[in-house]
Amino acid sequence: MTSTIKPRSPEELRQAVEWALNDGTTLDVRGQGSKIALGRPMSCGQVLDLSGVSGIVDYAPEELVVTLRAGTPIGEVEALLAQRNQMLAFEPPDLGPLLGREAGQGTLVGAVMGNLAGPRRLSAGAARDHLLGFSGVNGRGEAFKSGGKVMKNVTGYDLSKLLAGSWGTLAVLDQVSVKVLPAPDQTRTLLLLGLDDAAAVSAMCAAMGSPHEVSGAAHLPGRTALRIEGVAPSVEARLKGLRDLLAGTGAAMEELGTLESRAFWREVRDVAPLAAARDAVVWKISCPPTEGPAIVARLKALRPAAEAFYDWSGGLVWLALPASADADHVAVRGAIGATGGHATLIRAPEAVRAVVPVFHPQPPALAALATRVKESFDPRRLFNPGRMG
Repeated sequence: MTSTIKPRSPEELRQAVEWALNDGTTLDVRGQGSKIALGRPMSCGQVLDLSGVSGIVDYAPEELVVTLRAGTPIGEVEALLAQRNQMLAFEPPDLGPLLGREAGQGTLVGAVMGNLAGPRRLSAGAARDHLLGFSGVNGRGEAFKSGGKVMKNVTGYDLSKLLAGSWGTLAVLDQVSVKVLPAPDQTRTLLLLGLDDAAAVSAMCAAMGSPHEVSGAAHLPGRTALRIEGVAPSVEARLKGLRDLLAGTGAAMEELGTLESRAFWREVRDVAPLAAARDAVVWKISCPPTEGPAIVARLKALRPAAEAFYDWSGGLVWLALPASADADHVAVRGAIGATGGHATLIRAPEAVRAVVPVFHPQPPALAALATRVKESFDPRRLFNPGRMG
């Protein structure tokens, strides 16, 4: 059984990495472990548990910045921000229930290292766009830091963009500074009922191209949802504008109030519509918004039992397929074809993830660049070896 190293401070973390480097021991790096079932299975010498390196270091609400340790749960951060009516604008999803874990276990650093963002991604940007700076330890046992606590930081390379999405394979972070934003006073959702996938994507694209500042656009079977946020008079005016804009779709329209809207968009954020079918394999497909319906149609022609819903105005497709020995990865990636985009296997049994490329295969030139980056940060392959393939 793999034993666990649990540092309690950044210095203990650096010492743990230095020991692993000298001992030749690989490290399974995790915060609270909520996303351990995402990625290729790993066989590491030790678990490096960051949950003890936890807590809020600094919160400057006037500057819209919060600084925290790596093991700090997202819920703790969100509760602090709510006291000052602020939020994490990129809406980091809680994928715990989708992956068979309890809700509320994820860390903010884990979301950033996966570059995970919810429905507001299309208006507020990805997780990497909100990471101002960090400190950590690389695979050479060296402590380093990048960025700061302001957006315009030009002291060196923008390593934040590089570390976000690396899934803990390049470095172990002990502290991050993240941009926050004021929370909206009111949230309303316009529902269009009965549109098929193609008509729904067309309506969502029209809404996103309008001046009505839509902050969320998703399509679930039978319901197309458009979110408007802000102060009450502005929200009312923009909702009326959306109704007028989309009257030609012929869809029946309903509205959700603030509380209903928040609950609805949490479910979209956390992929709740696909969480209940425990045996289904779940894929995340990123593609040009207008291509999503065609990709889903090609897959349903091959797998009629496939279920899907759309986020990011159609640019993100969440897909559930019946369980199979190879997760239908050839069919899924073949359906994307020349349209552009990529598919990530989010949920599947460990035996399937061991043989299927979980992350979308990279073109040779990009794969060679990724290898050089890995050599620079972690030449001995200490951190999460094999997780990304």
